[in-house]
Amino acid sequence: MARIEDKAFLWLLVLTSIAFAWVIQPYFGAVLWGVVTAIIFAPVQRRLCSWFGRRAGLAAVATLMLVILLVIIPIFLIASSVVAEARGVYHNIQSGGLDIVGFLHGVLDSLPAWAREMMGDFDPNNLEELRGRLSQTLGQVVQLLGSRAVTVGQSTLDFLISLGVMLYLLYFLFRDGSGISRRIKEAIPLTPAQRDGLILKFTMVIRAIVKGTILVALVQGALGGLIFWALGINAPVLWGVLMALLALLPAVGTGLVWLPVAIYLLVSGAVWKGVILIAFGVLVIGLVDNILRPILVGRSTKIPDYIVLISTLGGLAIFGLNGFVIGPIIAAMFIAVWDIYTQSRNALDRAEG
Repeated sequence: MARIEDKAFLWLLVLTSIAFAWVIQPYFGAVLWGVVTAIIFAPVQRRLCSWFGRRAGLAAVATLMLVILLVIIPIFLIASSVVAEARGVYHNIQSGGLDIVGFLHGVLDSLPAWAREMMGDFDPNNLEELRGRLSQTLGQVVQLLGSRAVTVGQSTLDFLISLGVMLYLLYFLFRDGSGISRRIKEAIPLTPAQRDGLILKFTMVIRAIVKGTILVALVQGALGGLIFWALGINAPVLWGVLMALLALLPAVGTGLVWLPVAIYLLVSGAVWKGVILIAFGVLVIGLVDNILRPILVGRSTKIPDYIVLISTLGGLAIFGLNGFVIGPIIAAMFIAVWDIYTQSRNALDRAEG
C-alpha cells in the first residue's frame, strides 16, 4: 500500500508541476528574464545588503532601481532610435540618397582587368533588380519594426503586465533569493554532489552567457555605432544594434556590417574614412571578444563556439528571442549531466574494483 501511495503522490507532484507551468506559461519570458537578471545582479544586491545593515528589503528596492536605470530605460531608448533610423535608411534608399547601384558599379569598375574578364557575362542591369529587391527587403524589415511598435502600443496593458510581473518577481528574488535557492536545492531529487554540480553549472552558464556573450556583443555594437557616428555614417544606432546582434552568434561577426561599409567608403572616394573604419574594426572591435571575455567570465566557463552557435540558432527557432539564453543553457546542462554521469560511473567502477 505504501508503494501505491508513493506512486500516487509522485503522479500528483508531476501533474501539479505541469499545471503550474501551464498557468505561468503566458508570462514565461517575464519569469525567465527575471531569474536571469536576479542571478546577474545578485552580487550587487549582496553588496548593497551589507551597506544597508542587512536590511534585505531596502537592498532589493535599491537593486531594482539600478536594474531599471541601467537596463530597462536604455533598452527603450535604443529600440525607439532603431525604429526611427531604420525608417530613415529605407526612405534614403527609396529617394536615391543611398546609391547602392552606383556603389556596385564603382566596385565593378575598380576590379582588375582579369576579374572584369571573368565577369564578362555579368549583366549590369541585374544591379537595378538587386536594388529593387534590397529596397523591398529593407522595406519589409521597417514595416515589421513599425508593426511591432504599433503592436506594443495597441497591447500596452499586456506589455505593462509582463514588465510588472518581471519587476515584481525580481524584487522577491532579490529579497528572498538565498532562501528560495536553498528550498529548490533541497527539493531536487539527486545526490548532494550531483545537485551541487548542476546548480553550480547552471549559475556559471547564466553568467557566462550574459557577461561573456551578451555584454561583449553590446560592447562591440556600441563601439561599432560610435565609430559610425564619428565618421558621419548615417543611422549609427541601427548599424550598432545590427553589429551587436551578429556578435551574439559565434563565427558570425560584426565584420559583416562594418567591412561592406568600409569598402563602400573606399570605392566612393572617402578613402581615409574607409581606412580608419577597417583599422578600428580589426584592432578594436575585433579584439574586444578576445580581451573582455576571459576577464568577465574566465576561460573555464567558456562553452565551445560550435555548441553555442548551434544551440543559439536552435533556441531562437524554437523559443524566439528567449532562445538566446535558453538554447545555450540547455546545451550546457546537457554537457554537465553527461559529465556528472561519467564521473559517477567511474567512481562506482573504482569502488567495485
